[in-house]
Amino acid sequence: MSGLRRLLARRLLLGAAQTAAVVLLVFALTEALPGDAAVALAGDRPDPARIAAIRASMGLDRPAVERLADWAAGLAHGGLGTSLASGRPVSTYISDGFGPTLLLAALTLALLVPLGVGLGVLAARHAGRWADRLVSSVTLGLYAVPEFACGVLLSTVFAIRLGWLPPTAVGYGADLAAHPAVLVLPVLVLLARPVCTLARLVRAGMIDALASPYVAQARRYGIGGARIRYAHALPAAVTPAAQQLARTVDWLLSGVIVVEALFVIPGLGTVLINAVAERDLPVVQGLAVVFGVLTVVLNTGADLVARRLAPRAEVAA
Repeated sequence: MSGLRRLLARRLLLGAAQTAAVVLLVFALTEALPGDAAVALAGDRPDPARIAAIRASMGLDRPAVERLADWAAGLAHGGLGTSLASGRPVSTYISDGFGPTLLLAALTLALLVPLGVGLGVLAARHAGRWADRLVSSVTLGLYAVPEFACGVLLSTVFAIRLGWLPPTAVGYGADLAAHPAVLVLPVLVLLARPVCTLARLVRAGMIDALASPYVAQARRYGIGGARIRYAHALPAAVTPAAQQLARTVDWLLSGVIVVEALFVIPGLGTVLINAVAERDLPVVQGLAVVFGVLTVVLNTGADLVARRLAPRAEVAA
């Protein structure tokens, strides 16, 4: 137990430092962009005097270090700041967009785990034969297709040509669960690449585990093939896959931005795109903190699961 506590403490400290670094980087990059929220609010034909007045009313004329210090002080007290564009709390933007994004991510993960593990086990059981070659070829080819290209292709075929599914979420509101047809194409796009990675990892892990000495010993004791595969080999095979699953969730945070933009889904990705377009720095910073915290929690949980599945394995600190 002490080892798990030390691992948890190290991961949380490292994650806090990484989140702070992400916030600083986001602040610096946003500051480096041409224009700011005042220019965005001034319209297509900005008047320098009006821009200066807007900038002063927003506090954008203050030094960047001072603004960052004020935002960090508010964050320490549990506040994410206030939007420059609307004056609303940043937390309301996040709460409004969190539902659709969470729904997309949850559906993707719910399908990813059984599909990825099942395909990996299937390929490992038939290693070197046609089933293995088929799974390996399909996953390798599918992984090479970018999310945007995959989304455009699926929309063209199933939404525009065949008319089976809606091409976007426009007109369906934020309650996407009430309209499951809207979610089919976005979930397929989000699922395409990570299922390939997970399947290939499980396949490699299963082949190594089935060739290990303890599995050979289990066979000598007369243990059945199904019990060897699923009770002995599979836990060792999914240990690296558990950590990859956490990295996949990290990838989902970026992949969902592309998918939400493509299918016009009102989630956190759309909130982030709009905030960047409006140079709404507090919203961008708030989302960076949320994404950073989620990354820390997910990776820490994956390390603990990996340690639980293989207690003697060394988990990198």
